[in-house]
Amino acid sequence: MGTEHSKNEQRSMFFLRKGPKLPAWEDALLSGKEPKSLLKRGLRYVSLSLIMKGMTSAPDFLWGLPEVQKLNLSRNQLVVIPPSLGKLDRLVVLNLGGNCLKCLPKEIGLLRNLKVLFVNMNRLTEVPAELSLCRKLEVLSLSHNCISQLPLSFTDLTSLRKLNLSNNRFMQIPLCIFALRSLDFLHLGSNRLENIAESVQYLVNLQIFIVENNNIRTLPRSLCFITALELLNVDYNAIQTLPDNLYLLRRLPRIAWNPMDKGLHIAHNPLSRPLPEVLEGGLDVLFNYLKEKKEHN
Repeated sequence: MGTEHSKNEQRSMFFLRKGPKLPAWEDALLSGKEPKSLLKRGLRYVSLSLIMKGMTSAPDFLWGLPEVQKLNLSRNQLVVIPPSLGKLDRLVVLNLGGNCLKCLPKEIGLLRNLKVLFVNMNRLTEVPAELSLCRKLEVLSLSHNCISQLPLSFTDLTSLRKLNLSNNRFMQIPLCIFALRSLDFLHLGSNRLENIAESVQYLVNLQIFIVENNNIRTLPRSLCFITALELLNVDYNAIQTLPDNLYLLRRLPRIAWNPMDKGLHIAHNPLSRPLPEVLEGGLDVLFNYLKEKKEHN
């Protein structure tokens, strides 16, 4: 009888060995290692990277690693992030980009040390108001989603410096953004914007402002009071005229054509004459033209 039991055990082991290959992170666990062995301890942060593992759900062992400060779950097939995320309250950097997420758990608001959050290239239609409890947040990317509005509580994100909302469904710039006075980078390209509100002038520290590929017809005069601007990209819109006081933006170094260059990007707009000809002379010529035009008016 003992021999028969031994044979059955051998058969079971054979079929286990012939099973599908386990993902690397799961294989590491089943080989007798502790989950903590997957952590990388750098000089500043304790990090864990599970990029491109084909995961449709986050492994449960994650929520038992409260010491993690940088977590990268990008480029998987995650459909949901459970409320247990809130247990990782030491997180400083969280990357959830390139998944299939339709929402974020409200427990994300428990991540009070979070400074950088990437949730780009997902399927989000809204953002939880609780995210505004992450008062240390400095960098937020929500690009390539299906978002059309932001919660008013976002006004509490006073430390936010870089915000990417490109490739979404915004028809206007959310009012809460104008309260984010620390912003130096704002990307709203490839949305459905038809105008830029005069309130944009309150973003006094803005250095890079991108609203390319929208339906904007005019630029507000108040935009010209953001004298910190070094890159203004309004390519691919429906702009016909420019505000006379655009010459106040003296930190714009040139008419720019390369997307990465600082300067004024204004290509592919139906500018009325003589603006197209004036632009051929460069930014200084344009500024002088606008200044003279204002003086004559």
